[in-house]
Amino acid sequence: MRIAVTGSIATDHVMTFPGRIADQLLVGHLDHVSLSFLVDELEIRDGGVAANIAYGLAGLGHRALLVGAAGVDFRDHGARLAGRGVDISGVRLSATRPTARFLCTTDPHGNRLASFHPGAMAEACDIDLAEVVRRCGGADLVLVGADDPSAMLRHTRACRDLSIPFAVGPSQQLARLGGADIGELVDGADCLFTDEYERGLLLGRTGWTETEVLRRTGTWVTTLGGQGCRIDRAGRPTVCVPGVTATRVVDPTGVGAAFRAGYLASLAEGLAAERCARQGAALAALALSAVGTQTYDIAPDDLDAC
Repeated sequence: MRIAVTGSIATDHVMTFPGRIADQLLVGHLDHVSLSFLVDELEIRDGGVAANIAYGLAGLGHRALLVGAAGVDFRDHGARLAGRGVDISGVRLSATRPTARFLCTTDPHGNRLASFHPGAMAEACDIDLAEVVRRCGGADLVLVGADDPSAMLRHTRACRDLSIPFAVGPSQQLARLGGADIGELVDGADCLFTDEYERGLLLGRTGWTETEVLRRTGTWVTTLGGQGCRIDRAGRPTVCVPGVTATRVVDPTGVGAAFRAGYLASLAEGLAAERCARQGAALAALALSAVGTQTYDIAPDDLDAC
């Protein structure tokens, strides 16, 4: 199965604050917050939701087609992904904008504050997914990840027009989408990925019940951090799949993307949703144990339990 992964391509600036971010918030003063953190470490790494997922898929032996917009500064990042086994021929390079930037401050307790500047990602809405898929040899499944909101909607329309199965993982872009747009994004998706917070946000923005969501998508996978995930399907009982304990907790950035890569790789092999989730959890644990979102390596022993 050939998987096309659409979404953001970025450079991550990940900083580590040694204290607890929550302790810096003063009760009674949350209407006016002015915080500055003296951080111990700064890591500048390759990132972006789509690039992170494509990286994980490549590590599992799948030559994913990366579809997104990047700047001229993407050359070295692109070479590293291509060397890993990612097909970067679907990446649009901007002539004027830099690659998107993700700036994130984390603490040892898994809390984080982040900002994202889209840069070249603003041009993703100009990508014609149908043309890219045709030119690059086709696709059997498309993952529509966090991206320019107009691009996300355009890609789901293209999947419906082409009758290509698609999965949706809107991530942080749920906060930028209204209920009608979320409805269009989700409608007809074979699989919907959210975390627990995004699950509540989706229900609140659309006004749907969980049953109404499941009428529109085949499988709804909700990640629950270290507790694993829940899998919901229409007419079937909810299944909870436990997480995999990381050998060490280093950097939570990109863990959700790693989970989706592991899940999609198993889905491409025709495995049941529970097996897909177990492999997703195993890959997420590997990502959690490394600094950066495209630095972990995968050994066969890492996935034997799946």
